[in-house]
Amino acid sequence: QVQLVESGGGLVQPGGSLRLSCAASGSIFSIYVMGWYRQAPGKQRELVATVTSGGSISYADSVKGRFTVSRDNAKNTGYLQMNSLRPEDTAVYYCNAVLRERERDNRRVYWGQGTQVTVSS
Repeated sequence: QVQLVESGGGLVQPGGSLRLSCAASGSIFSIYVMGWYRQAPGKQRELVATVTSGGSISYADSVKGRFTVSRDNAKNTGYLQMNSLRPEDTAVYYCNAVLRERERDNRRVYWGQGTQVTVSS
């Protein structure tokens, strides 16, 4: 059973930084895409950033220049470095992975449980 576990959330002042981690464990043949999403109270979940196994990266316009997504393929772990945080970045952040458990399997999408990020003075 594949599990994604996020860590690194917390309370930070505006302008501060946090680094989120997402560790994938279990039977994993290959992870194709690792992504970060967030959901603020009363709002829909939105895409923050993604990184493919080939290194292609994309960001939501709202975080470009402030957030950096990366991954360590050897550790099956993804990261989201968040700098210059703003109150509007407050949300539950979820990691997501598109992967195959075994070579013959179809790709499936897995989600972490989420980690709270609160930006407030």
